[in-house]
Amino acid sequence: MQATLRNLQTAYSSFWGKRAKYPTFKRKGRTTDAATYLRNCFTFRDGQLTLAKQDAPLRVIWSRPLPEGAVPSQVTVSRISRGQYHVSILVVTAVHDLAETGTSVGVDAGITSLLTLSTGEKVTNPRHEKRDRTRLRRAQQTVNRKQKGSANRAKAKLRVARIHGKIADRRRDVLYKLTTRLVLEHDTVVIEDLTVRNMVRNHGLARAIHDASWSELRRQLEYKADWYGRQVIAIDRWYLSSKTCSVCGAIVEKLPLNVWEWTCPCGARHDRDVNAARNIHAAGLAVSASGG
Repeated sequence: MQATLRNLQTAYSSFWGKRAKYPTFKRKGRTTDAATYLRNCFTFRDGQLTLAKQDAPLRVIWSRPLPEGAVPSQVTVSRISRGQYHVSILVVTAVHDLAETGTSVGVDAGITSLLTLSTGEKVTNPRHEKRDRTRLRRAQQTVNRKQKGSANRAKAKLRVARIHGKIADRRRDVLYKLTTRLVLEHDTVVIEDLTVRNMVRNHGLARAIHDASWSELRRQLEYKADWYGRQVIAIDRWYLSSKTCSVCGAIVEKLPLNVWEWTCPCGARHDRDVNAARNIHAAGLAVSASGG
């Protein structure tokens, strides 16, 4: 009840501040079911979590241990669309800066390769959605054949949600590991300031762009860099990283998307993505040096 009243106060404050519409009730099945327990509404002892009005601790499969010595101040229990219950525990703990590595890297996001680094390394795009596209399509067709409002339709929608959930879990796992590795190995990570919202208007590439999840990649990089004292630099989205020669700086007039390798008049032969990553890296270092 305390957390609900706090949420209500926040909603009304946003309404009075003209930042949101008038508060409405949550609709079952349309929003995530969740309950927040403040400090006096739960106990956490010896790795066991017991909520208010419950006699026995919850049976929890822990994704990771809490930081040593950390005291939970808030617990949120939520049920997601695929029927799973999640527990999120809020703690306050110190995060120390990592030791400097003396290295920096430029990152070019793509579709054929999820990431291309200025070091020449390419990270393969797992294409998570494509792996389950047939199963997902069949499950969605089953939903469309069920009568609206029926119990069978609800079961069919649950199967669709579970497939979507598995895809999202695999995608999130890859991005977490990849961004953690970049932050641990480099002091500075340079990326492009991509406008994903505009890019997905290309209906031929929208599905692949959503599956690559470039926005989530950037979000994770930025908060992890903030945690550990690293730096993330986003260069101008209009910078011609692919068309510029990383050796002499010459710019080619045309470079169609189906051209993966090209040769500069200076004699340098470039892989399109590696060349773009190197130019992004150089531009980011110039921005950092100039204090921009």
